[in-house]
Formats: sequence, C-alpha cells, structure tokens
Amino acid sequence: MRRTLLVALIVCSAAPAYAAGVSVAMDEVRTITFPKTVATIYVGNPAIADINMIDSRHAFILGKGYGNTNMVALDQDGKQVSNTHISVLARQDSSLTLQRGASRVTYSCTAVHCEATPQPGDGKDVFDAANSQVAAHASIAKTAAAN
Repeated sequence: MRRTLLVALIVCSAAPAYAAGVSVAMDEVRTITFPKTVATIYVGNPAIADINMIDSRHAFILGKGYGNTNMVALDQDGKQVSNTHISVLARQDSSLTLQRGASRVTYSCTAVHCEATPQPGDGKDVFDAANSQVAAHASIAKTAAAN
C-alpha cells in the first residue's frame, strides 16, 4: 500500500504543471483570473489563442484557431504563477454546411435566418465576400467618426 502511494506521488509530481484547462470557442473571448499578480504572459502558439491582460490578475483569452496550446504566466520575480492548457473548439451554435461540387460554404443559423460564416475549408469566394463586408463596415465607421 505504501509503495503504491509513493509511486502515485512520484508520477503526479513528474506530470506537467498545468492548471485547470480552459476551453474557448473560435472567435470568442473568455475571461480568466490568476491566483496572484502576473507580470508576464507567454502563449505557446499565438495562432491558436491570444491573451490580453485586463489588469494584473485578470485576462481575456481569444480563440483564434482550432487546436491546443498553453499559456504560462510569471510574476515580477519570474516565478511561474500559472501554466494553463487552452483548447480552442468549434462554436456550438447551429450551423449548416452547403457543399456544391468542390466549393463549400458554412452558415450560422438562427430560427429567423442563416448567415455565411467562413470556416477553414470553405471556398475563397466566401472569405472574399466576408472581407469586403468588413471593409465596407470599417469605411462607414471611419467616415462617421470623422464627421
């Protein structure tokens, strides 16, 4: 019994020091709270998640791409405060994928209507349409702000 307990303690201490993991949907934000003040943040793969500090104990995690990475937070002395595993998952809303030959379009749907929401694997024309719509909105906002 003592030998089993000793082996279990050794195995657990050799495991990576991950804090409780965080799951976030792609293109969504989640807040996290650190147990103590944080001075520096490192993200394993910034293409998967981005971290923006709110204050010295709180941060936003943005899901940028599907996959898994981690985030290491250090205090002012360079000591590790947190090593958190981050999983970026697909959104859980209602979606519909329309396949037309080699072209694919993904829609996000409500009870009232569906709207194209480009996803990895969708056709280039869907991304181009979404980008032109974003550019048009930005132009209108910039014009309104200048007036």
